[in-house]
Amino acid sequence: MTRLKTRPAVDIQVEARGQVPRGAAGYAREKTLAALDHLSEPVLAARVKLTQAANAASGRPAAAQAVVDVNGCPVRAHVAAGTMFEAVDLLRDRLVARLARTRRHNRGDHHGDTVRLPGDRWHDDGHEHRPQHRQLPAEERQIVRHKSFGLPRQTPEEAVFDLESMDYDFYLFADADSGRDSVVYRDPRTGYHRMATADKATAEPPAAPHLTVSEVPAPEISVREATERLALTGLPFVFFLDSASGRGHVLYHRYDGHYGLITPAA
Repeated sequence: MTRLKTRPAVDIQVEARGQVPRGAAGYAREKTLAALDHLSEPVLAARVKLTQAANAASGRPAAAQAVVDVNGCPVRAHVAAGTMFEAVDLLRDRLVARLARTRRHNRGDHHGDTVRLPGDRWHDDGHEHRPQHRQLPAEERQIVRHKSFGLPRQTPEEAVFDLESMDYDFYLFADADSGRDSVVYRDPRTGYHRMATADKATAEPPAAPHLTVSEVPAPEISVREATERLALTGLPFVFFLDSASGRGHVLYHRYDGHYGLITPAA
């Protein structure tokens, strides 16, 4: 009798923050394993974070996040819901969708186009289930996290793929052709929107369909001025050319109500 080879069991690391209900961690582990069950590639690591907000008045106080390393390719999903068990169910569905898209992309099924609009709906599937931002008075907000790293040199299409694989709202990268610090992000009205340090006169449209270049150049301002602009506009983030370093930075709203800053490594 021939015995079928079975893949080693994946060790799902589950972290709980706040008053996570009993049984939710085991439920999250079970649902994440189910999402990974169909994969043929090795899963090198898998982490799930469950966060129960203390504010019961919040419409979606239960948040669930998963990060999975599929043979060296990270895939992330992040959702929120009214209850933790509902959040875990949504997390499984979102993770399955992102894993499937990553698999199609790695197989070359995208036919050169990683940027899609409805009916594939790359950019907004399940976006209504994202966690809500805590509202803090502007005078109480601070930059509580500063991340700096070497920007990958990529085409806009590759950057959009990473944006979606990691379930981010924006993604900072260095344009493969120009070398300029750039950002791609979700625009719910038109699809994806690439924003670069080049001004309108020198910006060239990327090759990918449905990916447009902003007609407004990134402002050259200080971090303090970017903070003021973010508070005034209410936008989710500000991409700007730092007046001190000359590099592209992103200042963004965190879910805890404070700010985060992402900068390229020197």
